[in-house]
Amino acid sequence: MTEELDLTGQDSDAGSEEVVLTPAELIERLEQAWMNEKFAPDLLESKSEIVECVMEQLDHMEENLRRAKKGDLKVSIHRMEMERIRYVLSSYLRCRLMKIEKFFPHILEKEKTPHEGELSSLSPEELVFAKQYMANTETYLRNVALKHMPPNLQTVDLLRSVPKPDLDSYVFLRVKERQENILVEPETDEQRDYVIDLEEGSQHLIRYKTIAPLVASGAVQLI
Repeated sequence: MTEELDLTGQDSDAGSEEVVLTPAELIERLEQAWMNEKFAPDLLESKSEIVECVMEQLDHMEENLRRAKKGDLKVSIHRMEMERIRYVLSSYLRCRLMKIEKFFPHILEKEKTPHEGELSSLSPEELVFAKQYMANTETYLRNVALKHMPPNLQTVDLLRSVPKPDLDSYVFLRVKERQENILVEPETDEQRDYVIDLEEGSQHLIRYKTIAPLVASGAVQLI
């Protein structure tokens, strides 16, 4: 299967651009998104276009296999590959849902006040899920605990009660595109800021918030 697929993305000027990918390139992008999501401490930008294209490609592969000759060894090989792709896809989506459930107040607050040029972290479906999850959590707390508390304690600030993503945690990464003058923050107040260059193909252990923009741009890959 070598047909090309259209994938609509966003360019640096926030305009739409059409990227033509082969099925192999599409799966590679899914795997990259999966690894980044798995190892990043916060919720990354939604890759809903990739997810939709992969699901369409799986349907297409399934249809082709139905027409294949029974007993053909290629059928078994293709089915194994489809199961592998389904695992990566489901693991990616589960990882995102777990982060939404863990950090939902902060994620929704970020959606309300996005920074200039920043893309949404949530797909439309994930946004609905996050809002429902927050509403259900507030209802549960109110019915089970808060109504039994003194009047002055019958409210709860979920933004203060739920922990934020730990952007100071360290991550392993592989550099895909050479980067110059990356500012590294000091470990203690006594130390001074310094800059480093990241050579293509090199691997590093570094504080996540230092390289978060590079993960978003695809210049580095978390591993």
